[in-house]
Amino acid sequence: MTPPPYAIGIDTEVTRLRDADRLLLELMAELDLPDSVFGCTHLVRDGGRPRVALSLAAGERAVVDAARAGLAGRGHAVTDGAWDAAGRAVVFPGVAALTGTLTVAELVGRSAIAGVRVLGTAAAPEPDTVLVTREFVRPQWEDGALVLAAMPAVGGTLVPFEDPDPTPCCADH
Repeated sequence: MTPPPYAIGIDTEVTRLRDADRLLLELMAELDLPDSVFGCTHLVRDGGRPRVALSLAAGERAVVDAARAGLAGRGHAVTDGAWDAAGRAVVFPGVAALTGTLTVAELVGRSAIAGVRVLGTAAAPEPDTVLVTREFVRPQWEDGALVLAAMPAVGGTLVPFEDPDPTPCCADH
């Protein structure tokens, strides 16, 4: 699946991915956007103000226009287009079905994710490879397709690379 043709960017003051995820999910709910919308985070480092910006994309201009109006009415700075072509998808078609343990084929069949890339390997995983979602799946746009980065786990399974509960840097100091 290629990125939808209509997109808007939402500037934020947020500096942490988890906070950006939370804000994106809140905005999606407030705006009552359909399940076909893609909501992504983007790391932005322009003007010496590093932050996490958001984007919303849809196949229908009317959906994006309604989101733009709703966001502007809430005081958010909105621009045309996504921040970049490598957004990290938090919301995308089929995300709600990606819970528990699935095969790679089920993951791809149930969602807008086009494939899985296993870190440290050149070959794509077999379709029957088991993936433990940890209820936290964050694929990224790569060359126009949503791809989930995964890593090997216990028993020959895979887990998404991004951890749902990361240990803060220097947590034990």
